[in-house]
Amino acid sequence: MTNQKLPYQEMEINTAEIIVPQYSYQRKLEPWRAKLIAANFDERIANRPKVSFRDGNYYAFDGQHTLEARKILNGGKDLMVTCRVYYGLTEEEEAMLFAKQFGVSRALSAGDEIRARVCGKDSEAVNFLRATESLGINLDYTQNLGENRIGCIRTAFNAYQRVGEENYVEALRIIQEAWEGVPHSLRREIVRAMAEFVNLYQREYDRDRLLENLKKNDPLTIYRKGMEMGIRMAGYKKYLYQILLIYNESDEQSALPLKF
Repeated sequence: MTNQKLPYQEMEINTAEIIVPQYSYQRKLEPWRAKLIAANFDERIANRPKVSFRDGNYYAFDGQHTLEARKILNGGKDLMVTCRVYYGLTEEEEAMLFAKQFGVSRALSAGDEIRARVCGKDSEAVNFLRATESLGINLDYTQNLGENRIGCIRTAFNAYQRVGEENYVEALRIIQEAWEGVPHSLRREIVRAMAEFVNLYQREYDRDRLLENLKKNDPLTIYRKGMEMGIRMAGYKKYLYQILLIYNESDEQSALPLKF
């Protein structure tokens, strides 16, 4: 799909005929959000829902909460709504348009965006997902912390882009081998710090030594010690510093230098 302006036709469609693909790339409907839109609805500035006509059906790729708000204002009943209808889009193209849109009601979360990009077969997102799942770790699109689940999707994806797939996978593998996927080991601070450590010291550190020392330390303690540093070291560096201290604690003579 090119960046050229897509042709569309404005037409009225009954909401009963519009499908919201929530089980592929769309996020789930949030009733409270639809009620909030309904409570402040102004026809003069209302956005037109964007709909793709595909395989004889209408699929909403933007505006599902606006559609629901209109139904609320109509007593919960279906009604005719003016939509922007696009033709000739594949489901993958719909997903990518959804991933790129920035609606005024709510910006896409990292989970929403990556899920849509994966559905849209975006190569970078697909490779990121495949690399993560190859280690038995799943992306949690609701962005919650859990065992063998990464909720910090934006942090993980940014790390993947920054350090490259090989170093990203190695960082996650070390986390898995050290702590067996316990929830706090996959906090954004630990994931970012480990990826940076592997990338920064990739030809210098002893993997066995790192693993042995990490296993003696709880990831939640690493997080808390990093937090205690306050503003003495910025952002992820205070957690990277904790990992460096852990690595160096067993042998000062072969300690790694501070390089950040």
